[in-house]
Amino acid sequence: MAPSIFVTGATGYIGGDALYQLMKSTKQYDVAALVRDSDKGAQIASQYPAIRLVYGDLDSSDVLEEEAKKADIVLHCANADHVVAAEALIEGLAAHASDRPGYIIHTSGTGILLFADLERRTFGEASTKIYNDWDGVGEVTSIPDFAPHRNVDKIILASGSKNVKSAIVSPPTIYGKGRGPGNQRSHQLPELSRCTLEKGHGIQVGAGKTYWTNVHVHDLSEVFVALVEAAAAGGGNASWGDEGYYFTENGEHIWGEISKVVASAAHKQGFIPSNEVQTHSNEEIDEMCQFGTGLWGANSRCRAIRARKLLGWSPKGRSIEQEIPDTVASEADLRGFVKHHAAKVAG
Repeated sequence: MAPSIFVTGATGYIGGDALYQLMKSTKQYDVAALVRDSDKGAQIASQYPAIRLVYGDLDSSDVLEEEAKKADIVLHCANADHVVAAEALIEGLAAHASDRPGYIIHTSGTGILLFADLERRTFGEASTKIYNDWDGVGEVTSIPDFAPHRNVDKIILASGSKNVKSAIVSPPTIYGKGRGPGNQRSHQLPELSRCTLEKGHGIQVGAGKTYWTNVHVHDLSEVFVALVEAAAAGGGNASWGDEGYYFTENGEHIWGEISKVVASAAHKQGFIPSNEVQTHSNEEIDEMCQFGTGLWGANSRCRAIRARKLLGWSPKGRSIEQEIPDTVASEADLRGFVKHHAAKVAG
């Protein structure tokens, strides 16, 4: 019998691409997906008619618990901060027998590492602190409780038992076009591109020296699938529980430098008058984009060692810098800048 998988966030950016990669696998899975309504269900059914649709949302505790009871593996790619959903999924998985434990692969994010800058209200400055998920995993799983995503991370980490095996995947800045049935747009880089187009110049937070790590969405999906395969094999070579924490970076960038590349691409494509980058106040940045000061102005530095060592992960997607011209063009099209530019050129 094929292993059964319950997926949340299947029409989202992260979950949709992970689902695409999972369904491409040569291995057979019995997949069910949570969907909010018939429109979301139609998106999945049109691409994957064999997937069983489960109607509900992240507050549908009874539905989530029942599906987790039935599933061998839960791939939780929806809201990283939704306590009710995490608790319901864990409750369902806890009903599994100890000789056939249930597995949960939860999606968090390296926004969890922003806590020091957020607490100090220091934005736009560099940090030398770099976390890792190998010999430094204990530090990562015991950071302060006020850190972003920490509330649900703690629920997942505390769930480990003979009945429940857990892993947390913590992606950084994700870029690239998704391949899922719903949303195919990421957030940080597209939003920076949008703000640049709308302001008519590049933008940066403070001195623009902030570091983040990054990963192409296709490479991120390889980690999810590798963990699903390990879970289906009874755990495989993967770490679960207290050490089952996986960063997924493939390099890092400085946001001020990315702002320059975005502005240059927007100018080169004729959407803004120059490649100038301007510094804006924290208040102005947050007015342009919710939590923009954190997204582009607080440091999130890590090294993804565990997936490389245990899962054989070898990311190979193109770099974030190479992705920028396409992201700018996509945002310009989405926001109507392409049409306006064409009209202007035509006179």
